[in-house]
Amino acid sequence: MAYERTTRRRHRRSAVGRAWLYSLWLSMPGLAFASILVAREKVTFTPALLIVCCLLLYFVLIAAALIESFIRPMQTLSNVVASLREGDYSFRARGAGARDSFGELAGEVNALADLLQRQRVRSLEATALLGRILEVMHAPLFAFDRQNMLQLVNNAGSRMLDRTHARCFGYSAAELGLEELLHAPDQSIHLFGGKPTRWLLRKTTFRQEGAPHTLLVLADVSIPLQEEEQAAWKRLIRVLGHELSNSLAPIKSIAGSLLARVDAMEGEADTIRDFRRGLGVVESRADALHRFVQSYRLLAQLPPPHLRAISLGSLLEQIVLLDQRLAIEVDPGPAVTLQADPDQIEQMLINLLANAVDASLANQAQSVCVSWRVADLSVWINIEDRGQGIANTENLFVPFYTTKPQGSGVGLALAQQIARGHGGEIRLVNRDDGEGARATVRLPIQ
Repeated sequence: MAYERTTRRRHRRSAVGRAWLYSLWLSMPGLAFASILVAREKVTFTPALLIVCCLLLYFVLIAAALIESFIRPMQTLSNVVASLREGDYSFRARGAGARDSFGELAGEVNALADLLQRQRVRSLEATALLGRILEVMHAPLFAFDRQNMLQLVNNAGSRMLDRTHARCFGYSAAELGLEELLHAPDQSIHLFGGKPTRWLLRKTTFRQEGAPHTLLVLADVSIPLQEEEQAAWKRLIRVLGHELSNSLAPIKSIAGSLLARVDAMEGEADTIRDFRRGLGVVESRADALHRFVQSYRLLAQLPPPHLRAISLGSLLEQIVLLDQRLAIEVDPGPAVTLQADPDQIEQMLINLLANAVDASLANQAQSVCVSWRVADLSVWINIEDRGQGIANTENLFVPFYTTKPQGSGVGLALAQQIARGHGGEIRLVNRDDGEGARATVRLPIQ
């Protein structure tokens, strides 16, 4: 930059020097004529000095006029163009209104400066808008250069990495744990960080300063996928429930009728006893299967909630008293009034508490704690046990899946469906302060 300025000043001096030189050339005929006139007329010293002074004044005036008319406007335009090149759009060329070539050039330079200034303002506004959009985006966004070094991340991305925004930069994709996502195909689904959240990867490339970069955008599709799974299970349950109920009802009826006629049969006692035992097994198993199918049909036939005002503290106090297998500790939170269906919410909390008590008893522990808090216009209910924890977090809310020997696999799936019907959600995680699991229910405060 300093070399360019020195070169520019040198060019200015050479242009001014040429102006003085051209002025001297223009004055040469006058000087020659005056010299011949003074020599032939034998003019005395004083008149001769006066003539020389007049010629010198003429020479200076011509040079100054040339410099002011041509050199100074070019210097002004050069300074304005240099300012534009350096990103300063506040300077404008003078004389833009003159009706000559320099005036037209100055007008065009000023128009270019105005255009560049407007473009810069629009660019700054667009950059600020883009930054604001990235801040409020819920989808994590990452940009990597050709060396797989992180160049851009939004707030959602830093939260996903569990790092501050400043500590995300200067690390490679491998160091951040994103190398698998960086090399994965577009529109694939992945897990990250050992959490149950499933992310849909959108991947594209772009160029910045001519260098290729890779852009990753992740969308949380856990809830949509779970909703699709729930819908598929509901369809399956409706079909199976209908077909099985249609078959089990007549089987139970026929078995009961035959069992009632066994006593009137003639024959060996052992044979009659075998008939009675066999028909009893058929009838009892048909009845058990019918109850089993009906319990699953609750998932497909859960009605929409009928909302009314309920006190969360009072509801939890009543539910805790229902399970007397061990003492349940209640840590009271703030007074909260929910707009919810009390029957469905009660069933949801009973299922979660029953699971927590079962887990604690199975681990020979006597500790279950219930608490709640209010944050982000929602109430967060925590149910903590001291069991052995969760071994398979991916199938917790899948119907028919259970780890209990006598479990049906309906309780958690039904509880999650109730929570989502109220605009909330249930999450189960292993406790980080020791053995056990924590069920967190989020319900909006309307």
